[in-house]
Amino acid sequence: MLSLLLPLIGFAVVTLFTPGPNNMMLTTSGLNFGFRRSIPHIAGIAVGFPLMVLLVGWGLAGLFATSETLHKVLKVVGTLYLLYLAYKIGSAEPKIDEGERCAKPMSFWQAAAFQWVNPKGWIMAVSAATSFTTINGDNFREVLVIGAVFFVFGIPSSAVWCAFGMMIRRWLTASHHIRAFNIAMALALVASIVPMVME
Repeated sequence: MLSLLLPLIGFAVVTLFTPGPNNMMLTTSGLNFGFRRSIPHIAGIAVGFPLMVLLVGWGLAGLFATSETLHKVLKVVGTLYLLYLAYKIGSAEPKIDEGERCAKPMSFWQAAAFQWVNPKGWIMAVSAATSFTTINGDNFREVLVIGAVFFVFGIPSSAVWCAFGMMIRRWLTASHHIRAFNIAMALALVASIVPMVME
């Protein structure tokens, strides 16, 4: 397992920091709600995804591997939910004044639960659990290390994407700019799931 640690860190950094559903939504949340109000969203991803990795690594993946129907249902439900989120992001009413904002960012529990319908999350979790465990090793401990790596690097990844959205707001000074950005993020969210749906 020790020899796999550096490749595991590399895998985690690349997959966590590259665009995907979580990062598109965090950027949008940073722009629309600011960093402080998005902290529960950040924390939900930072905790929810490593927890998913643990459960997948400790055997849940086997359940889905034996049931092709269950796998297809999960993919359809996840895709529909992501399309719904893309619609909500794209149709969100832009608010310039901080005091005018009545919409709420994603909560901790919503962000944590979202991991289970995120196709990229499933691919990452299954890939990590199968690629970075050894045949004769201590599966419990190895999966625990994998989950810990995703937790450690997930926090800065989520924070960076949220901060990026917040920083962009300085240049988006009119409501039509924010609306255009929200639509662009909604389209990016849809685009991020296309390769996973086509598999």
